[in-house]
Formats: sequence, C-alpha cells, structure tokens
Amino acid sequence: MAPLRFCANVSWLFTELPDFGQRLHAAAAAGFRAVEAAWLYDSDPLELQRARRAAGVEVVLINTPPGDLDRGDLGLGAVPGREADFRRGLDLAVQYVLMTGRRSPLRIHLMAGRVPAGSDRTLVYRDMEAVFLQNLSYAADVLSKEGMTGLIEPINTRITEPRYFLDSPHQASEILEKLGKENIRLQMDVFHWQIMDGNLTENIRKYLPLIGHVQIAQVPGRNEPDSDGELDFRYLLGTLERLGYRGYVGCEYKPRGQGPPRTRRMSAVRRGNSSRWLVRTT
Repeated sequence: MAPLRFCANVSWLFTELPDFGQRLHAAAAAGFRAVEAAWLYDSDPLELQRARRAAGVEVVLINTPPGDLDRGDLGLGAVPGREADFRRGLDLAVQYVLMTGRRSPLRIHLMAGRVPAGSDRTLVYRDMEAVFLQNLSYAADVLSKEGMTGLIEPINTRITEPRYFLDSPHQASEILEKLGKENIRLQMDVFHWQIMDGNLTENIRKYLPLIGHVQIAQVPGRNEPDSDGELDFRYLLGTLERLGYRGYVGCEYKPRGQGPPRTRRMSAVRRGNSSRWLVRTT
C-alpha cells in the first residue's frame, strides 16, 4: 500500500509572499515536494523554472486560463461561442508548462465555465455539454502529444459558484463516459463533493477509477483539514490510501489567520505503520 503524496496549492497557501517563486521555496520548507496552482500566467516561466529547480519541487497541476474574470468568465470549456478562446488558452497552458521545464507528468484542469448569465441551466445544458465534449476531445489530442492529462472538476453550485456548469461527480462521470478519452480524468475536490452530494465514501469507491487528482479542505469554512468541520480527514485519506489511490492530494484551503509561512506550516504525518493520515498545521 503506497503512501499518499501531497502537494501545496500555492494560489491559496503562502499568500503573504507576492511572488510565486518565493511560494515554491516556502512550500519546500514546509516539507512539500510538489505544488499546484490555479493560474501562473502572470509569472515569467523561466523565473519559475529557476525557482522550481532551486526549491526542488515539481509543478503537478495548473488550470487553463479562466477567460476574462472581470466580465464573469471562470473557464471556457463548456461555453458556447468561446471555442476558439478555449483552444488558445489550452495551447498557452501547454506551452507555459513546457517553458517551466516540467519533469513529472503534469495535469491541466480544463475549466468548464459558467452557465451564461440570465440563462436557464436546463435549457442550455445540452448545447453546453456538446461544446464541452468537443473541447475536451480537442484537448485530449493536444495533451496526449506531450504526455499530459486533462482533468474536469465539479464545483459546487450551492455556495461557491451558483452558475458553474459542472457541479457533481455524477455529471462528470457521464461526460467522461461519452467522451471516451483515457487521458481526460476526474478531479475530486472533497469540499465541493461534500457540499453537493455528501456520501463521500461510496462516491470515492465508485469513481476512484476515474480520479486523476484530489484536493482537500474542511467543510464548511474551506480551511485546514484539521480545523473544525464536517469531514474526518484521517478517515478519508486513509480510505484513499487503502483503495490504492496513486495520484497527488492537493492542499487547496484558506489558512486561518495571518502571519509568515512558518506559523502555518503544513505537513502530512503518517502514524507509525498504520494507514491513518493526519494533515496538520504547526
């Protein structure tokens, strides 16, 4: 039974440091050997490459560009009429990754995007799904040439993103089945899954063959996994380990309080030879 591997989301952690290169070093100092991020496109890729090598960490996940955030975009994968923008964003993500000098297999979250404002989700669903499948098929071919994997992530529509198109593992599974591409997989963020559906143990067991990446945060505050909340992460992480999950577990949460990174350092501690994990801050 292989131990779980953790990565720090440097878009959420170590945010006192304005430079992503500095955050890579902070993540390494906290014991991480891998990081993930939402969008790194404002950073110089060669500078990130130097920082990554100096820190001794790998970048294992990034998102495709969101589009125009000021105009309400949050990904373009399923948005009708924005197919060309999605493809340009995907190409940018791939080139950016290559310029940072990746060494490990990398995953790119192919963001689905929001239901257009003023539209009825049920009325536009079929068109948006068709666009998503078309864009995912294109992405699968592009990513396969570079040995990369695409991910689709359900985001909860009850609290976080009411208009997000992809909002449950069941919907994502149906889309992946229709798509039929081995290098497009499911990204499980337990925060979103708990809010939308609960039933985490059975959903993990059911969808584990599709899962290519996991992210964790406590519910409802989206804080550290060891903070007060609904989820028992010793149990959940132990379940992933016992079931043989081999991907990364991304630490994507909002740290409580402020202060330098050393006051909220995060580590994954295995309890002796047991399969129980505790993700903690020190």
